[in-house]
Amino acid sequence: MLNFDIQNHKPLREMVYEELKMQILTGAIIPGTRMMEVELADEMGVSRTPIREAIRKLEKEGLVTIEPRRGAYASMISTEDMVEILEVRQDLEGLAAYFAAERMQPDKIEILNEISDKYNEAVRNGSMKDMITYDTMFHRTIVDSCHNKILVQMIEQLQELVLRFRYIYYDNFRRAENMPEEHKAIIEAIKSGDKDAARFAADIHIDRLKELVIKEGVQQRHV
Repeated sequence: MLNFDIQNHKPLREMVYEELKMQILTGAIIPGTRMMEVELADEMGVSRTPIREAIRKLEKEGLVTIEPRRGAYASMISTEDMVEILEVRQDLEGLAAYFAAERMQPDKIEILNEISDKYNEAVRNGSMKDMITYDTMFHRTIVDSCHNKILVQMIEQLQELVLRFRYIYYDNFRRAENMPEEHKAIIEAIKSGDKDAARFAADIHIDRLKELVIKEGVQQRHV
């Protein structure tokens, strides 16, 4: 059931939409799951109207697929989908790392090191939730430090898709075990102020993930 915080002044339909969207992005609603209006309304303690409105809005964003006479389903994610987003992410985040090597302040580098340490601890503990949290923070810190508003805005548009993909590829723990060294290479390049090395390290980081996706495909759970 939704938590109706009295300080939250958002319309009910917006709260329902955001909740369903987050469940899809984080894998709480598994790709291919049928979006049953009655069941969702009961679970969230609302009427079917805001559920229906949210599903239609999510369809426009590609997170829900509506099939005639079959109903609405959380959209599946193909290998091609993931490769396409990684291709764009590779170029944009590589450029962000390039600028960050020149523009990141020393205090931000320390923060980046701290985030990396927490990520490594999450890997040792096998905590997928923490790995996703700190991996997201790691890359966001670099992006924020590129100090290019247009580039930041472009990358932010990808973040929701990237979040959904993270919950899929972190199911492959072997990939997570390789990331600490890749993160370290990016930090060292940024710290040294070597723009080309920073871009190369960021590029390799995403490229290895892309290679894994192409090799093994998208391993999705099924309902």
